[in-house]
Amino acid sequence: MGQAVRIEDFFVDGVWIPSSGQDDLQVFDPSVGRSRGVVRTASAGDVDQACAAAARAFPGWSSLHPEQRAAYVAAVGRGLAERAGELADAITAEVGTPRHKCVALQVNPAVAAFASAARLGAALQADERIDNTTVRRVPVGVVACITPWNYPLFQIASKIAAALVAGCTVVLKPSEIAPSCVVHLVEAASALPPGVLNVVFGDGPGTGETLVRHPAVDFVSFTGSTRAGRRIAAVAGEQVKQVSLELGGKSASIVLPGADLTTAITKTLAKTFQNSGQTCAALTRLLVPRTDLAQARTALNRLVPAFTTGDPTDPTTELGPVTTAAQHEKIVTLTSDARARGIDLIASGPITATPPGYYVPAQAYLTDPNDPLAQEEIFGPILATIPYDNISEAVSIANNSPYGLSGSVWASTPEQAAAVATQIRTGSVSINGAPTHPDAPFGGFRMSGFGRERGAHGILDFLTTQSVHF
Repeated sequence: MGQAVRIEDFFVDGVWIPSSGQDDLQVFDPSVGRSRGVVRTASAGDVDQACAAAARAFPGWSSLHPEQRAAYVAAVGRGLAERAGELADAITAEVGTPRHKCVALQVNPAVAAFASAARLGAALQADERIDNTTVRRVPVGVVACITPWNYPLFQIASKIAAALVAGCTVVLKPSEIAPSCVVHLVEAASALPPGVLNVVFGDGPGTGETLVRHPAVDFVSFTGSTRAGRRIAAVAGEQVKQVSLELGGKSASIVLPGADLTTAITKTLAKTFQNSGQTCAALTRLLVPRTDLAQARTALNRLVPAFTTGDPTDPTTELGPVTTAAQHEKIVTLTSDARARGIDLIASGPITATPPGYYVPAQAYLTDPNDPLAQEEIFGPILATIPYDNISEAVSIANNSPYGLSGSVWASTPEQAAAVATQIRTGSVSINGAPTHPDAPFGGFRMSGFGRERGAHGILDFLTTQSVHF
């Protein structure tokens, strides 16, 4: 889908410059399993130029009044909105998100992130007075933003909008798997002063680690796998750099006795299968009372087949392909192994497209809490259904995970749900399907990482304090 991709430049000091790197990485269209172009890996010299540009731009950008920076940030958001169609085409072609859902799911949240940062940023940077001391909130400095492929534009926007409005300058390394949206982002950000936003392309172990190690970088903001997050934290720790990590999840949706089971399952499935299950906050564990298991099976048998997996350009498609061949292989291996162990496949959805695209059907299994399907972050359209005997056990199962990113509780009353939600060790919990507020902080506990994104708390991550004593 879409035009061929060839990105051989990096963006520094407000202009695109040919990369001196020697290696090209293939960019694939997951709907057909074929290359749609290449992106050039930045050399160490390219990374150095980008970081030096950000360091040069920092004094001028950080000294602007916060309202001036907010105006720049707001303009970037408007520029993205004007390019919504092109952005959606690029993301569908590289991620596989169904095109008819892509503006709402992938582009609009990014536009909103810039608007939110512009609206909130200035008020957060007011001085505080403590007797003879003025406490100033100041930007942390040059920020390296390293972002993933599943929501390539939104994850970038969540980081750079907050960093820029806080007064930081940025070097962005987007995912090499879904790089094309960044070209449109740079166009939308063309009014920014030179050096405030810089972009290098490449993989994580090469370009990403070079960027993390660079002495001009003061802060690293990363979203991605827990494995990569560990490595980034270790490398940054060698130089005592601040790090924010938004990592994996294995979130539980707990249906309490007396809750509307059909509604709970319907809305849980929507969250489970969103973006073909490639969402860190996906509700991938469904916990139901054992006395309601038969009813839950009936609902799953009826509802799961409605999630048709197919061509992302087809307006009837609910789920597109997963994004990479490696991800496809991982999901197929995990689910095949589960069935070989005798794990019960409750229901599966249809596939209307064929290989070599990376298509995986929506699937719901009945598992025990310790099965790999209930413990591993699969990052695909796979639901683990787990029965429980009492509420205490449900809480224990929900917390029986190395992750702690999101979750949901369903009950006959909000008060009952809230009483359980407060016991779940996770960064956010939704009560009876309540939507996530875009200005609410997002982040996790344990192996889901640390630091927060979105809204005021996301901006505060890019600010530190200076005490001036009079």
